[in-house]
Amino acid sequence: MMDRPPPGTIPDAAGSYQFKDRHGRVIYVGKAKNLRSRLGSYFQNPAYLAPRTAQMVAAAESVDWIQVDTEVEALMLEYSLIQQHQPRFNVRYRDDKSYPFLCVTMVDEWPRAMVIRGHKKKGNRYFGPYGHAYAIRNTLDLLLRTFPIRTCSDNKFNHHARLGRPCLLHHIEKCAGPCVGEIEQEHYDELVDDLLAFLGGDTDEVVKRLEDEMAQASASLEFEQAARSRDRLASVRKAIEGQEMVGGRSEDYDVVGLVDDELEAACQVFYVRKGRVMGRRGFIVDKAGQLSRSELVSRVLERLYFEENPLGGPKQVLVPDLPDNQELYEEWLREQRGSKVGISVPQRGAKRKLQETVARNAADAFTRHRLKRTSDHNSRARALNDLQDCLGLPEAPLRIECYDMSHLQGSDYVGSMVVMEDGLPRKSEYRRFKVRTVDGNDDYAAMEEVLTRRLSNYLAERERPVEERGKFAYPPQLLVVDGGKGQLGVAERVLAELGLDGEIFPAGLAKEFEQVFVSGQPQPVEIPRPSESLYLLQRIRDESHRFANDYHRQLRGKRMTKSSLDGIDGLGPARRTRLVKELGGVRAVEQASLDDLEALSWLPDAVAHSVYEKLHGPQ
Repeated sequence: MMDRPPPGTIPDAAGSYQFKDRHGRVIYVGKAKNLRSRLGSYFQNPAYLAPRTAQMVAAAESVDWIQVDTEVEALMLEYSLIQQHQPRFNVRYRDDKSYPFLCVTMVDEWPRAMVIRGHKKKGNRYFGPYGHAYAIRNTLDLLLRTFPIRTCSDNKFNHHARLGRPCLLHHIEKCAGPCVGEIEQEHYDELVDDLLAFLGGDTDEVVKRLEDEMAQASASLEFEQAARSRDRLASVRKAIEGQEMVGGRSEDYDVVGLVDDELEAACQVFYVRKGRVMGRRGFIVDKAGQLSRSELVSRVLERLYFEENPLGGPKQVLVPDLPDNQELYEEWLREQRGSKVGISVPQRGAKRKLQETVARNAADAFTRHRLKRTSDHNSRARALNDLQDCLGLPEAPLRIECYDMSHLQGSDYVGSMVVMEDGLPRKSEYRRFKVRTVDGNDDYAAMEEVLTRRLSNYLAERERPVEERGKFAYPPQLLVVDGGKGQLGVAERVLAELGLDGEIFPAGLAKEFEQVFVSGQPQPVEIPRPSESLYLLQRIRDESHRFANDYHRQLRGKRMTKSSLDGIDGLGPARRTRLVKELGGVRAVEQASLDDLEALSWLPDAVAHSVYEKLHGPQ
């Protein structure tokens, strides 16, 4: 166990603390209202600690802390540090699928509606998430008859703007035609605002306005306009029918359902706005220790509301159990929303029934996940244990790195490093290397350069403070090179020169017969054909090969497709992209006159002259 810091050095204040291992890597982050009291609880007889906590304290070599003013600040600091370091002993979250959102691109001059997954861009408006992409696409198709904003890509928008002719969507009245000036900016913005209000739950006003328009057109004997309003009204009502009504029209709340076992938990959330279910999402929580239901709810709330809530902050959050510090979380949510937010457990009525529905969804998701988890976890554990036994490693290789080279007759030489942690790819740790010192076809020299650069960086990084460490901060337990004895010899030589031969275990994986060569053994290690460990090595070798080839193709493609606009003083990537976009392509830029270039207000005259002279020669 690590030495206990002198009690007088630990502040009697709120803050966040970080336990670190012998490499200086953060393995656990926590928060406390009183740092001195909380840290003191770790330094007792391990028999009285929870097994996971005892394991964490045993693995730790040091503990640091950051003092803040309030417990709310400690909560926010804890979450940001967990996201930064991804400590192995902290709760982890995994979305059970990538849910689709309906996005309105408010950052564009003419906002666009589209269905997206994954990363969300700041400044846009998002609605959802939805259970199925087809559901929101059908809804969007219905709403475009009433709110005909554009759905086309920027390239298609600019293409039709240059043609001066709208696309088919305009002719079937599903787009107002902003690309060709068929609608004023002010009227278009009103359409966007109406769509945002409708998606946010304000449906009554839209329905009433369409009913009034239909009645007025009918009274004025404008039957074609009345029929158009009737069709739009029917589309809106059909879209509203797809939103389940579960409460009063003034109610905004989120409903959380949880199902868990000793290892993990499944969470499902329904977003209710204006009394309608406007979206849902689900994710899996890796508990990483013994958590009470109250502590589990606390971790779930942090995940849900530290990230941007797609429909804005709710007035109320309904949970299956109250968090372990209800007042703290209500205060934090109030700061996030700007007004009071309540956290409660529904006891009866429609809200209790809805939470039971959400919990059933969580149970179904958890059942599917456990079936997958059982096979995945067992196979990964077997693979790592088999590798330890077959290769004679002192411990199971929790972090494996694999290296491969790629080139074409000695040109565009590149290397790849892929990483697996706990038997799973850690793509954020992948690295690519452009080989600098090798001329011609020499895989051994290229591998030596790549390994030397990676491991030299590791030696430099481990001497720096943890918070300043970069991308090569942590060593592998197993270093795999794609090749046989020759490449293994390169790895052994580099490790010996850097003084790491007793710390990192190298292995060479030959393509022929999938033979594994290790240090000190002239013959390859026999790994049984159907074993999980051999499949694991094959997967990481294939992944490193793919990663290296992708990078090689990328560099080769760039070299072969150099533009005539490259190398012009003052014309960087941003200006070059804008120039090509506004003029309609590289060929259009090549054909542009000097007056055309100087007419671009954002392009300095000196740069315009440089572009023209590069393409046409000095005047």
